[in-house]
Formats: sequence, C-alpha cells, structure tokens
Amino acid sequence: MKLIHGKTLEEWKREDPNLHRIIETEETFWRNPKYKNFEEAVLKLSITLDDVKEAEERLIRFAPYLIKAFPETKEANGMIESLTIRIPKMKKAMENYYKMHVNQEVFLKTDNMLPISGSIKARGGIYEVLKYAERIAIDNGMLSYDDDYSILTNKSFRELFSHYSIAVGSTGNLGLSIGIISAKLGFNVYVHMSADAKKWKKDLLKEKGVTVIEYNSDYSRAVSEGRRQAQANENMHFIDDENSKDLFLGYAVAALRLQKQLEELGIVVNEEKPLFVYLPCGVGGGPGGVAFGLKLIFKDAVHCFFAEPTHSPAMLLGLLTGLHEKVSVQDFDIDNVTEADGLAVGRPSSFVGKLLEELISGVYTVEDKHLFQLLTMLVDTEDINLEPSALAGFPGVIHVIHQPEFQYPHATHLVWATGGSMLPEEMKKENYEKGKYFLKK
Repeated sequence: MKLIHGKTLEEWKREDPNLHRIIETEETFWRNPKYKNFEEAVLKLSITLDDVKEAEERLIRFAPYLIKAFPETKEANGMIESLTIRIPKMKKAMENYYKMHVNQEVFLKTDNMLPISGSIKARGGIYEVLKYAERIAIDNGMLSYDDDYSILTNKSFRELFSHYSIAVGSTGNLGLSIGIISAKLGFNVYVHMSADAKKWKKDLLKEKGVTVIEYNSDYSRAVSEGRRQAQANENMHFIDDENSKDLFLGYAVAALRLQKQLEELGIVVNEEKPLFVYLPCGVGGGPGGVAFGLKLIFKDAVHCFFAEPTHSPAMLLGLLTGLHEKVSVQDFDIDNVTEADGLAVGRPSSFVGKLLEELISGVYTVEDKHLFQLLTMLVDTEDINLEPSALAGFPGVIHVIHQPEFQYPHATHLVWATGGSMLPEEMKKENYEKGKYFLKK
C-alpha cells in the first residue's frame, strides 16, 4: 500500500475535508489556520523593507539602460511597471454569472501588459539578470554606481557578458523574461523548459538567440537540469525559481509601486478598509514576492490569496500539510496537467512556503474550464485578453465575500493579471472560443 509521509491516501483524505476535495481535484477554498497578525509573524522574517528598497534603487539605476535597449519602456521612464485599473463591466458580468452582488470595487493589476516580456515574470526575472550583470561589470572595473547605465548597451559590455552564461528552468513566462533580457545584454542563455510550456514561447526564445532545452516531463525536471548544468560551469549563473532571494525581491518591488498607484486612484487602505489581493501561483516566487512586499507595506490591512489549478495545487498542499517542498501533487495522485501552463507546478518553493506560512491568508483552486469562461467574459466586457493562467485571480473575489471573517463593506479587491499580451493572435482566438463553448454548457 502506498504511503505518503507515513499515511495512506485515504488517511490523508479523512484528516482534513479540504484535503479530500483537493485530492478529488474539486475547486477548494482554504483559509490558512496558521495566519498571524503582521507584528507576530515579522519576528521570523529574514528579508526586510530595506532589502526591497535596495532592489527598487537598483532598478532605478538601470532605467537609462532599459530606455535605450527597450524603447517601449521610455513612456514609463525605464520602469517595468503596469497600470492598476477599475474593471466595472467585468465586475457586473461576474455578479450576473455567480448570481450575487459585490459591494466593493474590483481592480485589475495589468501585469499582462508589462514591457519586455508581457508577464509578472518581467519583474523578478529581469531584476535578477540586471543584478548579475551589474556585479560582473563592476567587478571588471567597467561600471560604477554613479555611471549612466545606458553605457551597458555599448559593444564592450556585450563582449564582456559573452563570457558568461545564464540558465533557468521554466514552464514558460520566467524563461521568456530571462531569455529576452539576457540575450539583449549579450549573455549566453539556456532555458530548460517543461513539457507543458507553450510552443510559441519556445519559438520566440529561439528567435532571440536563446538555447531552449526541452523535456518530456514537468517543471521540477527542467529546474533540476538547469541547476545541474550551472553547477558544472563556474561562469554560469542559475536563476532558481524555487529558492532565489533576488527573484523574490524583484517581485516585491511591485508593492512599492502599487502603494503609489492606489494613492493616485484615491484608494485608502487600512484595517477598516482592507485590500484583498488575488495572485495566480505556480512554484510561488512571483506571487510570494508580491504578497511579501504588500505585507511589509500594508501589514494587517492587506490579505493575499494564492490561486492554483485544481490539477496543480502544489503550494496549497505544501502549506496545508506543513510539508512544503517535501510533498508533490503526484504524491497524492494528482496529475499536474493543466492548460494554465505558468501554474503547472508539482512541487512548491520551500523558500516561499516557509517564509509566508503565517502571512498568506489563504489559497484556492480553479478548474481549467472556469479559467476559459472568465477569459471570454473579460474580453467581452473590458476588451482585455489574458492567458488562461492569468484569470485564476478572479474567483478569489467571490470566495472572499462569502467568508464571514472578511465582511468589510469598504474593502478593495485587486486581481493580479499575470500575463497574456504576447500571446499569438490565433491562440487568443482559440482561447476565447473555448471559453465561449464552456459558458454555453
């Protein structure tokens, strides 16, 4: 009989009614019983607001380079940032679909429109590559913090970086962000991609001069092979989506930017008017970094929820069992097969799970067909086209307003749209039609 950490599958199912639903791949909302107020939880934290501000300062130094290398960043003064917008028509459509009223405002964080690589991964992925490039250039006496970083577009820097390599394992979007920025700087880049990564993402990377290494297995294999490759080469930097502090800090900077945007929108965030944030989650680095940054700034006035596919509930299983990276969805006979390619992760990040286990308010799962339904609704109402995984945040609004402990009449809901602007047109149409089909059923 198969044992999972000393218990049979049936014993695990009996232990927690949520676990029974998760194993049966039914949509589930899980409220974190380990959640603590910020002042209690912060005593354990190894990363501070000063660390996040240092990352923001580094990105500001690189702004002149980004403007020159990627002219699409000029309008935002070299910042890799997205708008936060109201979506009243989508809110109305959701009210009709779910047959309930949402009293509070619902906003969308449009990371699907981030410059350079069109997804939330542009935050952490690009930041870690820039930090690595900065260190090499400074160590070689070619750059100082006081320089105009636009000089990094010079041929001499491309020549310098050509002696170094970068490797990463990815289901798609992280590979895109790292591949595009690394190739532009002049690094040799190797992106190890899992079987669920979309062909168009692989093709785009190859067009940029990136070496794409494909596997017939899932994300964990791609990461382990990328890590193994880097260990054999002293001039190769491995970007570890499961454990990287630099990736995490790049994502966390989003919280500083969001704070300013909310002020500009006239949104007050305090404990009487809390902010509820819904973040699609794969291995946990992107949503974990954003959630962590938001907790540092808003403390108990923000509640963050992770969203995962019903067939890839890696972070949920890690948090619920307390086993984190020691457990995988496959251990519970869940197949990790989902159309939400960016979220197709079987084993969660140990680093993120342990850091946030007392700060994350909850996790919920979403069926693939539900993602497509929401995708079509968003196109029809707001003319915004996301990739399927980026719709996972929307059901969180409905889950939370049902919870007795979250009844705040003046709360604000923020759905994080994690990617989609770089999708090929034919794929956008295909996804839209699929959602239309599911809405009719």
